[in-house]
Amino acid sequence: MQRLQQLTEWLHSQFPDAPFELAPASADASFRRYFRATFADGQTRVVMDAPPQLENCRPFLHIGKLFEDAGTHVPHVYAQNLEQGFLLLSDLGNTTYLQALTPDTAKKLYGDATDALIKIQLASRENELPPYDETLLRRELNLFPEWYIAKHLQITLSEKQRAKLEEVFRRILANNLAQPRVYVHRDYHSRNLMLTEPSPGILDFQDAVYGPITYDLASLFKDAYIRWEEAQIMDWLIRYWEKARKAGLPVHADFGEFYRDYEWMGVQRHIKVLGIFARLYHRDGKEGYLKDMPLVFEYLYRASARYVDLKPLQVLLEELHPKLIQEGYTF
Repeated sequence: MQRLQQLTEWLHSQFPDAPFELAPASADASFRRYFRATFADGQTRVVMDAPPQLENCRPFLHIGKLFEDAGTHVPHVYAQNLEQGFLLLSDLGNTTYLQALTPDTAKKLYGDATDALIKIQLASRENELPPYDETLLRRELNLFPEWYIAKHLQITLSEKQRAKLEEVFRRILANNLAQPRVYVHRDYHSRNLMLTEPSPGILDFQDAVYGPITYDLASLFKDAYIRWEEAQIMDWLIRYWEKARKAGLPVHADFGEFYRDYEWMGVQRHIKVLGIFARLYHRDGKEGYLKDMPLVFEYLYRASARYVDLKPLQVLLEELHPKLIQEGYTF
């Protein structure tokens, strides 16, 4: 309640003669919260509450400006109080892509999303964002044995299993690190894209890095929260690839090679996501993510079954989930 009172007082200082109503807008997997201020004339603003001892607003401000300068629609910053951890932002509305996506709207919405992504990628410069380097990629991979296998499944890997997993991790990292590098949003999916004008509005970019060009595509099209047929995803990927080549982005000239990179990037992401979802449940008490694990597992299993170099991962997944492989998932 003290934070809310501080936030309200700060907002009054910004608009001393304009009464407003404040209501929760959303929260995310971090310690940030968002409130929507509605004014008497119907105008709205969003206030980010990011306790400074727990969250750092500076990356949000820096990356938001990079993405805004690239020509994409991110929340505009009207005012800031970094000492208290408050930002006053433009309102991108209530409708996420997850709510708006249907078989009829998907082609247009994903076309808009990949257009915006290409703008971000074209604006990329080295040394503006932290590198998505081996240390960070491996730290993410390690969430899987620590939180998903040991904590969530309560399974202790044998020495042989650990060695196989480590070998697969090395292969995944070699692919990821060999890819051309651009700005990477890191969570470019249906919950963080908003149906706005212009569309999409882009949220939750404060963890952006400089890394593999296929990463945000894996986030977008292998989305933990919505399922599409693989043939449909392939069509959208080809459309992105054609636009990216035309724009001069460093994507593979051969679509097959590009698709392989996309698949291997997805493997890294979904290993990480299973670990994160398990951690959110067991450490943070956020059980809502449990229902999203099966689709993430399915993406991971499908990809590991396609490539001979990922065969040890496929075998491990079958050993971890023998019953689910046989009965619980539809492949």
